[in-house]
Amino acid sequence: MINLNNKERMLLQDEKEHEELCVNKYKQAAEKASYPNLKSLFNQLEQQEQQHLNSINQLLNGTVPSTGSKQNQQNNQPQQSIQMQGNTLKNNINVNPQMPSYNQEDKILCTDLLSTEKYVSSTYNTAIFEFRDENVRNVLNHIQTEEQEHGKKIYDYMSSHGMYNQQ
Repeated sequence: MINLNNKERMLLQDEKEHEELCVNKYKQAAEKASYPNLKSLFNQLEQQEQQHLNSINQLLNGTVPSTGSKQNQQNNQPQQSIQMQGNTLKNNINVNPQMPSYNQEDKILCTDLLSTEKYVSSTYNTAIFEFRDENVRNVLNHIQTEEQEHGKKIYDYMSSHGMYNQQ
């Protein structure tokens, strides 16, 4: 059982709000995305954000959640599948140098979510330094690392679909 001071509790409440926002944004983005592989990516990231939210709730309730490697192994498998789907999709689209090889609405969704991941990752960075308990810092560091991985997945999708290469 961990004993949180007021500042630690406030920081966790902020992270809880951020995770709730991420869950909602990914859910809405999955509903709006044009391509099945992008929907799949957003659904996967929504599930991981829900896991983060569960971890934050556990911390707020005084228990330190597990960040075992089994969970990481399970999370990497869908990533490989999504990357393969993304490569297949890119290869099936006729890329015309004069036209983008993506849907503009998908680009907006991705840009918004990438910005969100950048922000959320930075708030975890601050929170990590504010906690006394090493176990809590480790949990927050684990979540921050996954947030950075989420941002990389979105960036990779955007990059592989020409969303960064347009003038």
